[in-house]
Amino acid sequence: MRRYGEPVKTGQSYRPRPGVYAIILQGSSLLATHQAEPKPELQLPGGGIDPGEHPIPALHREVFEETGWRISIQRRLGAYRRFTFMPEYNKWAEKICTIYLAQPVLRLSDPTEAGHTAVWLDAFDALDLLGVEGDRAFLARHLGQRRKGGPR
Repeated sequence: MRRYGEPVKTGQSYRPRPGVYAIILQGSSLLATHQAEPKPELQLPGGGIDPGEHPIPALHREVFEETGWRISIQRRLGAYRRFTFMPEYNKWAEKICTIYLAQPVLRLSDPTEAGHTAVWLDAFDALDLLGVEGDRAFLARHLGQRRKGGPR
């Protein structure tokens, strides 16, 4: 599995943290989340899978918490990993990030998770604006496929 982001720190112990994230497209617009803490950053909506939780319900839960939207999941695009410190949990994590393609279905509310704001971006602008390298790479790959083969 490909790694993105900062290199592994020698001697540092990392705990696995599986998560699910979505590229949510409506036409040429991408639904992202702006997370205010621990540092302001635009991200793909999603997050950690709780113990005993299946990835698909976790993705629906996380997207709703961070954007207020219900989605329709189209397919799994792939996965990557990154090694990072998670200050909100005070732990070093090997984040295993599975990316899905989805469409927005219905906006039900504002985000329910504190510090998150739903943001619509031009999908191609998002290639420069998303704060996580792996998210940008998956979006770039998907947008490249759309250009070559038409709408997907």
